[in-house]
Amino acid sequence: MKKFNITPTNKEFSKEIKHKINNKTKPLGSLGTLETIAEKLCLIQNTLTPKLNKPTMLVFAGDHGIVNNHPVSSCPQEVTPQMVINFLEGGAGINVFCKQHGFDLSVVDAGVNYDFEVHKELINAKIDYGTKDYSLEPAMTKEQCEKAFEVAGEIVTQKHKNGSNIISFGEMGIGNTSSASLLMSAITKLSIETCIGVGAGLTDKGLANKIEILTNVYKFHGVSENPLVNLQNFGGFEVAMMTGAMLKAAELKMTLIIDGFIATSSLLVAQAINKNVLDYCLFGHVSNEQGHIKMLNFLNATPILHLGLRLGEGTGAAIAYPIIQSAAIFINQMASFESAGVVNPAD
Repeated sequence: MKKFNITPTNKEFSKEIKHKINNKTKPLGSLGTLETIAEKLCLIQNTLTPKLNKPTMLVFAGDHGIVNNHPVSSCPQEVTPQMVINFLEGGAGINVFCKQHGFDLSVVDAGVNYDFEVHKELINAKIDYGTKDYSLEPAMTKEQCEKAFEVAGEIVTQKHKNGSNIISFGEMGIGNTSSASLLMSAITKLSIETCIGVGAGLTDKGLANKIEILTNVYKFHGVSENPLVNLQNFGGFEVAMMTGAMLKAAELKMTLIIDGFIATSSLLVAQAINKNVLDYCLFGHVSNEQGHIKMLNFLNATPILHLGLRLGEGTGAAIAYPIIQSAAIFINQMASFESAGVVNPAD
């Protein structure tokens, strides 16, 4: 497996950043979370004048073999390619929010059980036609997992070469909340039943079935101290690609906006591989999927938005972007007490 050389941000620079923030024409701390975001942008870019260039959204899509044999989702597997086509036609939630906020959107076929026609916004990176049924065997081979990391890294590198320095990751894959729940339990060591939610809308009976099925899967594979083995056992190709993409983006010193439950499960694996990835992450929102807040607590992460979202696709990250923009704008453009000729009450 490729090693990622992720440099930790220079925490000693925080003192200089905070001095600039505290000398803006405002009471100390009065811009709240915006100040925290501005500080992080400065640390990531190692500058007092951070800039956000060409925001990028990569939506990874993949199918899950578990869905073919077990009722872990309220939706049939054919919804995955149908939604990918919806993305390509511009009709999904992520399309409208990316258009609103100026994101470059690409959809990545990581492993959908369908052959798509060529489209300018579709990246064909198919590893296979869905993962294996992990109630019977590992979801993917070591070689497939490594390939997912390699291809995702190449995609991110190209976006970076095109001028992007801020990136987010969405997903589509019927059954992927099951993968996320299993990975969450494996990484956080929380009990599997506390990690499982309703996904796309299971009934109480459906949720009970899902808990029973995934508990058996968890017992079948056990938990490895190697996060890559857990990813191979439980992951989807879209989940694996997001993990590799996050690690590569951090290596390239890009700012990562982390979306909801599925994306954060990829980050859990990524940070288990290299903790320094967290230095480059902002957390767009907290999802209504019940495990997400527990993931964020495990990561000691503060979400920007609390909107009750649970759509996935990267929507929470895209919606949070203008707040991140506001953080960059105030630290760059707001007057200081000295430049405005205003008495600093702290003096």
